Amino acid sequence: MSADAPARKPRPRRTFSAFGDIRRMPSEYEIVTHAQNWTVRANRMAPFEQNPSSPANLWFLTYRDKSALQVDDWDGFRDPDALTYKSYVNLQAHSEERLQGALEAHAAAGADRELSADWVGVLARTFTPARYLYHGLQQIEAYVGYIAPSSYITNAAGFATADFLRRVTTIAYRTRELQGAHPDSGIGTNERAIWEDDAGWQPARKAVEYALITYDWAEAFTALNLVLAPTLDHALQISFKEAAKAAGDELSWLLTTYLEADTDRRARWSGALARYAVTQRPANADVLRGWIDRWSPVADEAAKGIGSLLEAAPGFDRSATDVAAQARTAREARVDELLAADLQTASTDNGR
Repeated sequence: MSADAPARKPRPRRTFSAFGDIRRMPSEYEIVTHAQNWTVRANRMAPFEQNPSSPANLWFLTYRDKSALQVDDWDGFRDPDALTYKSYVNLQAHSEERLQGALEAHAAAGADRELSADWVGVLARTFTPARYLYHGLQQIEAYVGYIAPSSYITNAAGFATADFLRRVTTIAYRTRELQGAHPDSGIGTNERAIWEDDAGWQPARKAVEYALITYDWAEAFTALNLVLAPTLDHALQISFKEAAKAAGDELSWLLTTYLEADTDRRARWSGALARYAVTQRPANADVLRGWIDRWSPVADEAAKGIGSLLEAAPGFDRSATDVAAQARTAREARVDELLAADLQTASTDNGR
């Protein structure tokens, strides 16, 4: 090239250069999700643009940046369902149509008035107070999303938070309908007292309150998404559905069935996140297992307490111990399915 030849213009960067040197077009999910968490931006002195020693910055430094669960690049995680705000809203709009259709059809038929007094009593102690439990789980999930080290995790936790809110509002809606059908049952007025004082709910209330003050983002994620929620969901979905079916409460069975899709979706991304952490850093296996072992007895006691509430259900022949045992078995099977192979491999590697 002669000295007089014009300099070649630098090749313009592609719009998706933030992903690094990749040879494919990022998906819509990746484009709208990637690197949206500005508190982990490159070359930052602190998460927030204020004194690095401010309470907010110290909080994120302590409970996120210095968490025992570490990987080099949290932005490498992907939600298996690749949910965006648009796809989540469309998905849940369709699901809500079915759920509301069931509510309206059974209300028109006066189905709640046909429920037995014994079963209404179980609903009053088990189903309608559960909105307090799910509101607590919603708050924990929201905290995980807020403080998480990647927008991929924040978005997944945000949608799971909305799922918990959906459960709260569904229970509240049904509570009002049951109150109208059975005005002398205490439904609609006694839930807070039951949540705070009924012996069957106290282990679950204790579990939620301790999880709410678990500030390390990764332990809060483990406690909720890998231990507490799967265990309590089994008791309040699978076991409750069986009790509802035995009592002839078709609507409770149907609503619980519809809401299981939210539970399964949360389990998929939670398992994927745990697997990603172990794959990226095998030492994370021991960190996760330690937290799982810490929270499992708490979850088991909570499930047993809920089981004691279901024992009074007409036609339901399982004890509180059986409810807790089945919830524990289901949780352990899911943990094994999602984590065990990676955890065992990582632990073996660490021991060499």
